[in-house]
Amino acid sequence: MLKLHGFNASNYVNMVKFVLLEKDVSFEQVTLYPAQEDAVLAVSPMGKVPVLETDQGHLCETSVILEYLDDTTDGPAFYPADPFQRARVKELAKLVELYIELPARRCYPEVFFGGQVSDETKEQTREALLKGIRALNRVADFSPYLAGDQLSAADALFLYSADLAKAVAGKLFGLDLLAEAPGSAELLKQLNERDSARKVAADRDAAMEKFLKYARGGK
Repeated sequence: MLKLHGFNASNYVNMVKFVLLEKDVSFEQVTLYPAQEDAVLAVSPMGKVPVLETDQGHLCETSVILEYLDDTTDGPAFYPADPFQRARVKELAKLVELYIELPARRCYPEVFFGGQVSDETKEQTREALLKGIRALNRVADFSPYLAGDQLSAADALFLYSADLAKAVAGKLFGLDLLAEAPGSAELLKQLNERDSARKVAADRDAAMEKFLKYARGGK
């Protein structure tokens, strides 16, 4: 059986978990927090999560894991068979990750963990998020999904990136980020209403107190 190593408050872990649930693939979860300890580095070279344990070994990096799952498991495909459409899904996913999720992450300490970030970082983040969401709007279909009428890996990344970026933009800048991409708010709502997303959200909420303690240096 596949084993998903990570923790339920991680948005990247939840991208993989969402796809596993959508595909109705049996898997076991193993709690693992990012660390530079030997035991973690043995399965994840950068000490990050998620990690997927297979019969042949461990895989890291979310996009790699999602492609592996599409190649090796049954259920709905999250990458199209057509080479161009497949590349387009990867393009959309990369736009979400590089230009929405990662910029927003710079302000997570202040928005979610009670810390502070510099005014310079906030301004850079605001500009990057606006640029990123507008770029996504230029190429996404939102009809109803990012790449058209089929749920894809790009939607999994969007689901667990756009909500956090929206929270950052709203709290720090008074900005409705998703208003910059008509159809994106409706997509986020639709994705969150799926049974798989509801399961992920329930597990995330149940794990949040333990994660926050860990993030603040507790045991």
